[in-house]
Amino acid sequence: MSDCQQCGACCASYRVDFSVHELDDNGGKVPSGLAVEVNDAICRMRGTDHASPRCAALTGKIGQSVGCGIYEWRPNPCHELQAGSDACERARARHGLPALSSLH
Repeated sequence: MSDCQQCGACCASYRVDFSVHELDDNGGKVPSGLAVEVNDAICRMRGTDHASPRCAALTGKIGQSVGCGIYEWRPNPCHELQAGSDACERARARHGLPALSSLH
């Protein structure tokens, strides 16, 4: 199991903005029902702009076992965030999880 499938901290730490062209309504793959419009060009994954962010597509318990309900169709920002990156480590710290580098 990958670190991301056990963690999920990033999915409950960051706002996820992406192009409206990634929505299935516009020929993309991200389910439109899981996004909210920001403006004519940008939309956002539901739940990621809350005071305590948590993507609407995230299932499970942070730090134990999580999954993405739209993993195959997730937007570009989700593809770009890498396990062990600075953003990953900041998200893990926010949720009280140890750094990945200390686990390997």
